[in-house]
Formats: sequence, structure tokens, C-alpha cells
Amino acid sequence: MHWTENGIGIFKNVLRHKFRFAVLLVFACVPVFAIAQDVALPVDPARSTVTWTLSDVLHTVHGTFTLQRGSLRLDPASGRMSGEIIVDAKSGESGNGSRDRKMHKEVLESEQYPEISFRPDQVDGTVALQGKSSVKVHGMFNIHGADREIDVPAEVEMAADHWTATVHFTVPYAKWGMKNPSTLFLRVSDSVEIDLTATGNLAKPQ
Repeated sequence: MHWTENGIGIFKNVLRHKFRFAVLLVFACVPVFAIAQDVALPVDPARSTVTWTLSDVLHTVHGTFTLQRGSLRLDPASGRMSGEIIVDAKSGESGNGSRDRKMHKEVLESEQYPEISFRPDQVDGTVALQGKSSVKVHGMFNIHGADREIDVPAEVEMAADHWTATVHFTVPYAKWGMKNPSTLFLRVSDSVEIDLTATGNLAKPQ
């Protein structure tokens, strides 16, 4: 084939435009990939809740803790997670003053161990970036000064501007070295049920 000078020029212009288009396409996709790889999940303590339930032979005791602070990051592709959620151990209360004082002094020893924390590191399952997902979260739970490896089921909901995760798990506090506050006349369970709802706003994609 014989190429004229004009034909060569046209061919070069076509290649040049295709190259520019490819470069623009790559840069246009970068923010999307970045969002998909690493999602920041800030925790809003004011809208998050921590409740606990302890059974005894007569009735069930319900109480609360205050979520102090938290921030998480998730890579949806690999399931890797980092960050932590911190709960104020001193804030635990059930509405009964004498029972709560005993809980803090003899069970939690909250003056010595003022924080309870959860540091997740892996999500088993896929977290949809829009809508609801049921997954299992693995991580380290720290209470009474000791780390415990746990897996907890979580219901996660992602929206355009906020996220929410609801977690339920059991803490076998007596097995983990904390005192069971049972007396001769009142027996309580040696484990406590924890329900955590964490929520926060999502940053708008740039």
C-alpha cells in the first residue's frame, strides 16, 4: 500500500485522538475505583447505641453503655477492615444504682479498665455499596484489659449519604476472668448479650 503524506497525517491524527480518549477514560474511572477499594465509615456516637441484657432467675436486666468514638475503613473487594469502636465502660448502667455500683466495682472494674473496644480486621461476605447486606465480622474485642478474638454477625445498610451496622454477640464474661455477681439468693447468667448499632455519614464522592 502506498501512503501519501496527507494519508499519514490523517492516520496520526486518528491515533492521537484515540490516545487522548483512552487517557481521559482512565482518569475518569480513577475516583470510582478508589471508592470501591476503600470506604471510610465514620461513627457518629450521638446516633449510635450499645445495649446489654443479663438474665437472672427472677427477671431479665437491661442496660446501656455510651459509645465514645469510632472510625472504620473497609475495602469491599477484599473484605479487609481497619479502625476501632470505643465504648465508655464507666457509662454502663441499668437504672439500679446499687446494682450498677457493684457491676463497676466487682465485675467491670471500670476505674482500672475504662474502655471497651472492638477492632475489626476482616469481613466474611460481601458488603453492597448500596442497600442491605448480611455478613460476619472478625476482629479483636477488648474488655477488662484483655483482647479476645471474636466473629460477630452484622446487618449492614449502605445509603448514598450514610451507613448503619447492627451487631449482636455474647460476652461470656465469667469465662473471660470477670467475677459473676451472683449471691446466695440471686443467681445471674455468666454471660451477657450485647447489641450494638453503629451509624454515621458517608463522604460524598469527589
